[in-house]
Amino acid sequence: MPKTALLRPSSDGVAADLMTSLAGLLREWLPRQRWFAGKDRPVTDLALLSMTELYPGCLHLLVHTGHPNPSHVGLRGVPAPGGALSSGDCYQLLLGVREQLPPGLGRALIGRAHDGPLAGLTVYDALYDTRSAQLLLERLRHPGTVGPLRFEADPSVRVPAGLAPRLLDAEQSNSSLVYGDAFILKVFRRIQPGVNPDLEVPGALAGQGCGRVPAPVAWFRTTDPFAATLGVLQPFLPDASDGWTLALGALAAGHGFTAEARELGQATAEVHLALASAFPVGPLDENARTAAAMTERLEAAAHCVPALQPFVPGLRTAFRALLSCDVGPPAQRVHGDLHLGQVLRADREWFVIDFEGEPSRPLAERCGTQSPVRDIAGMLRSFDYAARQRRPWRPEWARRCREAYCAGYAARADWDPREKHGLLRAYETDRAVYEVLYEARHRPDWLPVPMAAIERLAVRGG
Repeated sequence: MPKTALLRPSSDGVAADLMTSLAGLLREWLPRQRWFAGKDRPVTDLALLSMTELYPGCLHLLVHTGHPNPSHVGLRGVPAPGGALSSGDCYQLLLGVREQLPPGLGRALIGRAHDGPLAGLTVYDALYDTRSAQLLLERLRHPGTVGPLRFEADPSVRVPAGLAPRLLDAEQSNSSLVYGDAFILKVFRRIQPGVNPDLEVPGALAGQGCGRVPAPVAWFRTTDPFAATLGVLQPFLPDASDGWTLALGALAAGHGFTAEARELGQATAEVHLALASAFPVGPLDENARTAAAMTERLEAAAHCVPALQPFVPGLRTAFRALLSCDVGPPAQRVHGDLHLGQVLRADREWFVIDFEGEPSRPLAERCGTQSPVRDIAGMLRSFDYAARQRRPWRPEWARRCREAYCAGYAARADWDPREKHGLLRAYETDRAVYEVLYEARHRPDWLPVPMAAIERLAVRGG
């Protein structure tokens, strides 16, 4: 009998011992994954929160990784004096377990277990395995339960059987499987309690008749050790190009991007209007509280990225200016991480995807109401990012795109972002600070891009 046949959800003793087999492998493998959020902090602890055998040879795990407290840790994960081991994350893993690694799955290899219930077996990332990906889709096609896992679907949408899967290779904070160029399944990696906004928001917008966002077709979630969304299946747009690729193509060809930017501004406004109808609108943002939160994030980022420290006094002025400027539009549900990589263009129309928000922020914050200026600032920063991908830098290209985007937004909304200079500068500054911390942790070669914006925002005020 294969050893994995012993790993049933009811086998509490075996499940409790599973980390004996996996802990050493995962300590090495997890920090190398693009979606692992703790790259700048050492993995100090691993704990199995939940284990379910989806089918023989495929284990679904929720694993908690412990890290030193971020407030006591340097950028490269070296605990500062007095550091406490108190923070961590929960990750979703689908692991294949076989005696030998299937052919063609070298990239999926995690390692061979030497101890515990999996001793002598090869462990790999099952999302790379065609058979595992097909069986996962079958679970979604036939709603039901497997241990604490719940598979659910929109009964009005038919998902055909036998769609060939392929795992997308793009850099992202989750893993995505495309099935037959008809559907895409996003498997969330970092799991937090509650309904993931990438399920909640597209579902609500579909109810509003908003065609800018692909609607959920099926999804799966867990009830143990807490209720949480694990993955969402949506229609796939096979002929679409993301905004980042299109913008870089325009730059390479020496073309403008203003028409597309204006239409993108209109699409953003339409999504914001639909969000304001689908979810309760909050009060006008309290600028004092917003300024305090932005300043706190700035101080934390400067602690981790020394290059930021000389600009802190100038950046604080952008946040202090909130105390005397127009409060702007009411707070509402927003995208939360809007940039050119989060929009698709197909058939001359823009679509908005990935409503998770910034994954590093708590889920409760990402699901709360915020100023729509935050999304606008994110997109304006993205035009600057694109313009800086070529030498020499094309500041006029970025300026024209920013202007066109805001004009398009104003044409659909009842207010003009260009008239909210103080708000826009503060949110752009906050976004640039986030970018500095992100790039320093994940892509150090890109750090000069947001640092150039930091200098502009701190010295010249926008």
